Amino acid sequence: MLRADGDSAQWKSKEGFPMTLEVKNITFSYGNGPVISGLSLRVKEREFVSLIGPSGSGKSTLFHLIGGLEKPAEGEITWNGQSIVGKRGNFAYMPQQPSLFPWRTVAENIALPSELNHQKMKPEHIRRYLENAGLSGTESLYPHELSGGMQQRVAFLRTLASGKEWLLLDEPFGALDALTRTHMQKWLDALLKKERRTVLFITHSIEEALLLSDRIYILTKRPMQVYQELKVPFPKENRFSLRGDKTWESLRKQLEDWLLPEPAETD
Repeated sequence: MLRADGDSAQWKSKEGFPMTLEVKNITFSYGNGPVISGLSLRVKEREFVSLIGPSGSGKSTLFHLIGGLEKPAEGEITWNGQSIVGKRGNFAYMPQQPSLFPWRTVAENIALPSELNHQKMKPEHIRRYLENAGLSGTESLYPHELSGGMQQRVAFLRTLASGKEWLLLDEPFGALDALTRTHMQKWLDALLKKERRTVLFITHSIEEALLLSDRIYILTKRPMQVYQELKVPFPKENRFSLRGDKTWESLRKQLEDWLLPEPAETD
């Protein structure tokens, strides 16, 4: 059985019945041609699922479809069997760039989702979020006073503060330098163990996907389809120490081979 709060499409399953997002054989086109063709995937509650594919293949468009900003020409998008095509507000979305408002302090940026819902986020809740993210004492700072990694953490906290349990993260660490990116990966991994959210994650990094994911979908170029699906076999507790291990490298190489374009035929 499912219930919905009022007229919201925010469906909730009763305890013991994990929620499932299903994208079923969807097709979508822009004016210049097909972007997605017959794509299907599934995400279960509490999973971390990564999407890897060529640049410009349509991954962000897929997020727009799931989030209700666009509608597929064919196929279905369901959440526990309920259609959510064209329905917004079910998922929290975080783009690649932090997109913090420069005239708002850190605390005010984090509290924005509550304000938009005509609610007030308690200062102690904001402080707790910042403490968990290693950002204690930054409440009154403005975005330009933060490093890139700190801005990204604030943007992620704002996403969490939306109250949504399902997160769509569109390559959130892609613009960071390698050292900051590694730090953010470890931070996100630790934070999600506390928060226990469900994540659909776009990345171009094979290693990042292996470090964070329960499952990985390899996507093709346009028109985008699912090429392969992989369940990551390593326990999450010690993945960061497994990098460079023979089994790790073998799996990384397999993913790399799936992503590389086939060589052109020669006469």
